[in-house]
Order: sequence, then C-alpha cells, then structure tokens
Amino acid sequence: MEPITNAVQQWLADPVIGKLVTFLLGLLLIVAVVRLLSRSLKRWIGDAEARYRGRKLVTFGGYVAALILLLTVYSGRLGGLTVTLGVAGAGIAFALQEVIASFAGWFAIAMSGFYRTGDRVQLGGIRGDVIDIGVLRTTLMELGEWVDGDLYNGRVVRVANSFVFKEPVFNYSADFPFLWDEITVPIKYGGDWKAARAMLERIAEEVVGEYTAQAHAAWQGITRSYLVEDARVAPMVSLVANDNWIQFTVRYVTDLKLRRRTKDRLYTRILEEIDASKGRFAVASATFQLVEVPALDVRMRSEPAAD
Repeated sequence: MEPITNAVQQWLADPVIGKLVTFLLGLLLIVAVVRLLSRSLKRWIGDAEARYRGRKLVTFGGYVAALILLLTVYSGRLGGLTVTLGVAGAGIAFALQEVIASFAGWFAIAMSGFYRTGDRVQLGGIRGDVIDIGVLRTTLMELGEWVDGDLYNGRVVRVANSFVFKEPVFNYSADFPFLWDEITVPIKYGGDWKAARAMLERIAEEVVGEYTAQAHAAWQGITRSYLVEDARVAPMVSLVANDNWIQFTVRYVTDLKLRRRTKDRLYTRILEEIDASKGRFAVASATFQLVEVPALDVRMRSEPAAD
C-alpha cells in the first residue's frame, strides 16, 4: 500500500499533473454550481421568459468562470504559448471562419436586438418563432411549408447566427406586434351594394375593431422612432367594379399570431350575414354559359387511285 501512496504523491507533485488536477476539480465545481442554479430558477422565477434568460445568464457565467479558472491555474505558462498561439491564430481563424461569424452574429443579436425569443421571424429563408438563441445557432419552430397559414408544422430548425450578416432578417413582431391583412368579397351586380358595404364595415369593426386602439398606440411609437408616415390602422372597406362583379376589399390589422383565426371569423360572419339578407345581395362567382355552337362544315376529299 505504501508504494502506491508514494507513487500517487510523486504523480501529484509533478507541476503539470497538479495544475491539471486543480483545473479539473475547479471545472467540476463550476459545472455543479451552474446545474444547481439552473434547476433552482424554476422555483425562484415564475415567468417563463425571465426563467429562460436567467438560465442563459447562468450558463454564460459558467463559461466565464471556467475561462478565469484556466487563466489562473496556467498563468505562469501562458507567456510561453503566446508565440505558438499567434502562429496558429491565422490558421484557426481561417478554419473556423463560419464559427467566428456565428459568434459575431450572436453578439450582434444580443446587442442590436435583431430579434428575441418569442419573436416571429424569417431568417435564412426559414419562417418561424424563435424558441432559443445560442452562441452559434438560433432555433426556430418552423411555420408553413406543407401546412397552410401561419401554423407550426412541427419541425425544429437551427439556423447559423451568421445569417444576420448575409441575408435580410424579417421580424414580424419587433416594434409593431400587428400585421395588416385583407380579404376580398365579390358581390353580384344588381344587388344592394351599399347595404353590402355597410355590412362589411360593421363586421370588420365587430371582429377586429378591438385591435385598433392598441395598434394605433404601437404605430405612434414607430413614427417617433423611424421616418415613416402615419398609416391608418382602423378597418377599411374599398370597392372596385370589374366586368364580372363588384369586388370589396376589407383591410384591417390583426395580432401577428392570429391572422388565420381572424380571417376565419371574418368570413364566417360575412357568410352568415349574406345568408340572412334573403337575396338582397349575394356572393358572385365566375359562371360560363355555352350559348351557341357554330356550324361545322366538314368535307372529305378522296385521294386519287395510284397507277
């Protein structure tokens, strides 16, 4: 037993081994503290978004503590590594240029506010809700593709943060958490189009009028921050007469995550009112009627017999 103890003591007496063991023990302690704090956040913080940000802050603090521990333990040997790191730096930067760009993208997202968790964005050609922002990648819950409307399709997509420098970032909920949308309603000629217009205005106010005050306040903030005109946020009905029918367009603002539901409510109420009008006005549709078939003159010509 004594020879083994002496061997262990000699092994630990080696400066390189001793510093390595010290660093590993310190790193295990940091990992344990980070995990304990992350699990405790659920009891301390009730709000999901605040809890998510707290977890990110604790994890980042753990990385910083590990870096400080490394510099403290190996402070006497870092001077000799300067030349080696300088020579290798160019090669590392070239090999990891995408990683470095993604890290710079994460820093830009954090400092400039391109988007936050919970925002609905289009990033790198992918449209979805931001559910996590990592150091290298942003995680989205994807919308659309084979699913119609603004609905999740169940696919989780991770996009490199470097895309914030390469492509436009479409944020649907940054400063103005509403979207303009519109529906078209064709009405037959010969009906009471004035009553139809009044009906559409009334339904629009009934279904989406609740958003007007909130959208107006949010748009005032936009006009104070950016050079943009004071747009109309109240529901509006416009009319165009074409060769087939009178086409009404209902334009309105709605919550960015309720666009499809709002459109469903509008169409449902409009169809109910049209059915209740008892023919006063009706929805138009394209109908094609074959009035007359022109006479066909078919002449058969026989080929001359071969000699």
